[in-house]
Amino acid sequence: MKGTNQTLVTDFILIGLTSLRELQIMYFVLFLLIYILTVTSNTIIIIIARLDYNLHTPMYFFLSNFAFLEIWYITATVPTMLSGLLTKRKRISYQGCITQSCFFFCLGATEFFILAVMALDRYVAICNPLRYPAIMNERVCGQLAGASWLGGFMTGWLFTIPTSRLIFCADNRIDHFFCDFAPLLTLACSDKSPSEITFYFLSYSVVLCSLLLTTVSYFNIGKTIMRIPSKAGRQKAFSTCASHLTVVVIFYGTVIFMYLRPASSYSFHMDKVISVFYCAITPFLNPMIYSLRNHDVRKALQKLGTKLRGSFLQGE
Repeated sequence: MKGTNQTLVTDFILIGLTSLRELQIMYFVLFLLIYILTVTSNTIIIIIARLDYNLHTPMYFFLSNFAFLEIWYITATVPTMLSGLLTKRKRISYQGCITQSCFFFCLGATEFFILAVMALDRYVAICNPLRYPAIMNERVCGQLAGASWLGGFMTGWLFTIPTSRLIFCADNRIDHFFCDFAPLLTLACSDKSPSEITFYFLSYSVVLCSLLLTTVSYFNIGKTIMRIPSKAGRQKAFSTCASHLTVVVIFYGTVIFMYLRPASSYSFHMDKVISVFYCAITPFLNPMIYSLRNHDVRKALQKLGTKLRGSFLQGE
């Protein structure tokens, strides 16, 4: 029995955000708009980073990776939520549930690693500006990005192995809008210890290691900025990492509160609200944070808009 998965449940029912039809329609329109805008805005960031020669730098290479990641991160959960809001069919197969959970945590772990690498990039740019082009060359940037993706997906797969071996006997109602770890674990009727131990070990390892690298990077960035004699120089140096720091605070804050708190404090109703924030709202806000606070991105967007208007007028 221990050697094979003997799950009796073949599918799960996702309860979702609400059972009220009026709210379901309102939520569907709202989150569909958020999803479309998130995918569109992140795609635009990737396009302008590729087309604008001025953005062919390590900072925007990592930003492009981050934007690409955000597209898949929101796609891992929100379409399932939208399907549940629009239709009466709220079922997801057992295989589909495990697969969704796997990809969600693969992409989540990758986001931590990429945010840490982006902090490292800002550290080298501000603390070692003369050596920055040599240190953060194209080969190194590719290796760091590749290691982030590989590390994230390995973490997700390691988490999924013990979870996929859980046995579900009768209750198949998941009190969530996607197959998250805690509500899925409550339904298991087999020994949950291996899955819990693996999950919390990997969660703490990924979060604390990436947070340590990010904190050390920004500590040294702060010391370097404070040594800049002119106020204008300090503001310019800080502006190059303000957007990233804002995203880091929002993402780490919500995820740490969600996954690294004691199990006794879990409240599935509150957890769904928090999950909406980091699954949908944060990916939606991140492109705006980068475009509104970053002069180079705004300038590239203006240039792209001018070219598109010119092409449209010529077509007429």
